[in-house]
Amino acid sequence: MPQLKNSLIFVAAASVGALSLAGCSTMGGTPAAGGTASAGGAQAKTAAVIKGLDNPFFQSMEEGIKAADGSITVQAAQDITDTSGQADRLSSLAGQDYNCFIINPISGNNLLQGLAQVKAAGKTVVNIDSPVDPKAATAANATPDTYIGTDNVSAGKLAGEQMAKLVKGGEKVAVIGGIAGDVTSGDRVSGFTEGLAGKAKVLETVSADWDRQVALTKAGDLLRSNPDIKGFFVANDVMGLGVARAVANAGMTGKVAIISVDGVPEGLKGVESGELTATVAQYPYAIGEMGAQACKAAAAGQKLPASVEAPVALVTKDNVGEALKAAPAPFAPYENPFKK
Repeated sequence: MPQLKNSLIFVAAASVGALSLAGCSTMGGTPAAGGTASAGGAQAKTAAVIKGLDNPFFQSMEEGIKAADGSITVQAAQDITDTSGQADRLSSLAGQDYNCFIINPISGNNLLQGLAQVKAAGKTVVNIDSPVDPKAATAANATPDTYIGTDNVSAGKLAGEQMAKLVKGGEKVAVIGGIAGDVTSGDRVSGFTEGLAGKAKVLETVSADWDRQVALTKAGDLLRSNPDIKGFFVANDVMGLGVARAVANAGMTGKVAIISVDGVPEGLKGVESGELTATVAQYPYAIGEMGAQACKAAAAGQKLPASVEAPVALVTKDNVGEALKAAPAPFAPYENPFKK
């Protein structure tokens, strides 16, 4: 896939069952103040259940939801392991008078019971970012009406293609993944390897649990055992900044390329400062905004597409100024089927 400096690269959400995103969480929520009138006179009274608001990715997602409709109730799980707590929040909301639900599940099946209740009541479900397992959803009669998200394989591929420009043939590149076995992390890593196209020697993936401190420790260990590492691919920006600290501690800043994924504000600032070489920016703000707009469209009687692509962009020193200026929104136009 070609690299674009000043425009977004769009990727299809091609395999709903293959996408997910890990993150840390705290509970959050704002009560709904009433519905939003749609063009057809219907009311879109919406509730959202997302991952944790201590993670900047999901903070940005909430911002996008609220920008589209400030009356939406937003609740979040306590942390990345709080699958039952997140499910309880949805189940509690499901019995109330909302007609549309935006969901960002921790796992592919932890919200199925609540979703089945929502769908049995004939309400709309908009699945964003982390998909519900399609087979389990079908079995539970809990299939969402639409899915909005990015393709993590393609995001990883952008990072791999960029790394291939920065290293010489045969040089060592380390990979720091999220939680072992996590689909999002695996997709990003496999996409990275594909994009790198054999240009470098890729070391075995090390899991750092989506945690900055763990990534710092693991990267430090890798640098001590492989002082000739020339690059790191890191599955999210938070861990990427931990890796950057390990590289700095080793006195190797500027000598080791670090490319991560997410494009959260702190990650963009890391690119600006030179701590990170690049980040593949996803846009949780746009994903959240489109989720809210999908609920409005459904209330207006519009048929929702089965899946919607979300934008990603490679951000480097060359275009980070544009990205920061527009943050948390995308810095270039992108296709949004719900905007009209």
